[in-house]
Amino acid sequence: MEISGRTGLLGLIGSPVGHSGSPAMYNYSFEILDLDYKYLAFDIPVEKTEDAVNAFRTFNMKGGNVTMPCKGEVAKYMDELSPASRIIGACNTIINKDGKLIGDITDGKGYVRNLKENGVDIKGKKMTIMGAGGAATAIQVQAALDGAREISIFNKKDAFFEKAQKTVESIKKEVPDCIVNLFDIDDTKTLYAEIATSDILTNATLIGMKPYDNETNIKDTSVFRKDLVVTDVVYNPIKTKMILDAEEAGCKVIGGKGMLLYQGVEAFKLFMECEMPVEEVKAKYYSDL
Repeated sequence: MEISGRTGLLGLIGSPVGHSGSPAMYNYSFEILDLDYKYLAFDIPVEKTEDAVNAFRTFNMKGGNVTMPCKGEVAKYMDELSPASRIIGACNTIINKDGKLIGDITDGKGYVRNLKENGVDIKGKKMTIMGAGGAATAIQVQAALDGAREISIFNKKDAFFEKAQKTVESIKKEVPDCIVNLFDIDDTKTLYAEIATSDILTNATLIGMKPYDNETNIKDTSVFRKDLVVTDVVYNPIKTKMILDAEEAGCKVIGGKGMLLYQGVEAFKLFMECEMPVEEVKAKYYSDL
């Protein structure tokens, strides 16, 4: 589709952005749906975040995505935050609603949508999740908002552990019906005990990703059982060691690449108020899903 005087603009801000697949995915979707919009990537250092947000207003941009290191900073300049963004204090999505900028975060929404697309509903379920970084926090918060019954978080006792303590308190305040606990991931006895009573196990640590691709947080594979859903945020490799071990034990397994796709799908829906042409996008960019 040619650019016209009426072509609307969306974009990605953060640094670096040269590797991002978002421009190709969104522009292909606009082409499929015959929408007169273009999506560009802008390399923005964190200290220029406010300027970038002002550009969204000045150019009346339809919306955009935010990547590191701007996710936390950009939340300061939004007119409104979604419940998840408010709890986390960060956003990866900006929606322009008639001049009002709304910040949202779709990482957790993408995780939950990926579960649903694979026949798993998080409502009423107990989840054990390993990790307390950005993706892990988004998953924890969205799972609670979407009706998870209980969430057991495991992380090393580092700076992220301290951050997770605040996340637990925020979830308890915002979603009091959800039971949330935080444990040391090195306490394998407690980890395995929590997995034994969980419906879903999720890895949101770096373990499984290169150069840790031959490693797993779950050394005792006897914890895997056929009614346990095992998921991973890592998408390269497509199947981590944990996923392979769980698959061999007969568990239902869900890899991380679907989360990557569906967080973009959820953002597209917020921007455009319609569904992304998911099947076409999957065929072109996610053929291994």
